[in-house]
Amino acid sequence: MEPDVNGIQNQAILHELLRSFTTLAETLNLSRAVEQLQTTRQTVRRHIRILEEARQAPLFVVQDRQYHLTEAGRQALPEALELLYRGENWLANRSHNINGLLHIRTAPTDAITYHLQQHPISRIWQSGPDILRDTLQAWAKAGGELEHPAMQPYRPYFMVYRWADPDWILTEIGDDSSFSSWFGWVHARSSIGRPLDRLPGGGSFASLLAKPLEDIHASHAVRLDHIHTLIPRAEGANPTPISFERLTLGCRYPDGSFAMVNLVWRTFALEIPNLPEAVIRSMPDDLEMKFQPSDTKTGQSAQV
Repeated sequence: MEPDVNGIQNQAILHELLRSFTTLAETLNLSRAVEQLQTTRQTVRRHIRILEEARQAPLFVVQDRQYHLTEAGRQALPEALELLYRGENWLANRSHNINGLLHIRTAPTDAITYHLQQHPISRIWQSGPDILRDTLQAWAKAGGELEHPAMQPYRPYFMVYRWADPDWILTEIGDDSSFSSWFGWVHARSSIGRPLDRLPGGGSFASLLAKPLEDIHASHAVRLDHIHTLIPRAEGANPTPISFERLTLGCRYPDGSFAMVNLVWRTFALEIPNLPEAVIRSMPDDLEMKFQPSDTKTGQSAQV
């Protein structure tokens, strides 16, 4: 059988095909897409035609010189973005899999510092803080119901999100959460209802940061990540090192809709490959969070 020469050529330029599609999908304007891509109108049109022929479906319609995504285009866009960003992050040596679990590391030239290692959930039973272990047990007992009585002792430590296309909306910040003690009560309260902020670094890096949320949204399961990064504690302040474990839980609101729950716990007990212990411990000592199992039973707050 003769090789599919056109198929081989299309695979070779897949990255450029994806760039043309995603850029035109974002701008919905051929001239702006051409300017961003630094190419020609003919090239972008040809790339879209190749993709439409390969997928056997129109991705755009043009009405009054304005581009609009078709239903097939809207369905294709999220995966196209993921493929594009995964390729860029792989090439930049940011994204890896270690024993099948996600590992992210930034280079000194990146706009932000961010290191993440996903861990098997079984680690919670071996060495995790008591609050993570207790919360996971409560989640299982509650069957993922956010308002179940078993979940209530841990709600003060939660950040809760609801999906409102095209972003996650913050609906709840616990008074004893890492967010509240990091930024302060006033800032925490004023953040309710806002979309999930993206750290700088562009769409490629935003895709990496969103990946754990997307995994939980799809599976409605649980996830454990160890993270070290830099975050300012106030507007205009210099970034402060922060090291934390993050337990993400797929839950349900009373109306049955999906609720994303994050429990962030600042700690030095992290395992992130190739990240020196000195970097993990660069977070100021007084920012490490402490928890006693009795805290949720007596109504006392955790020490921070």
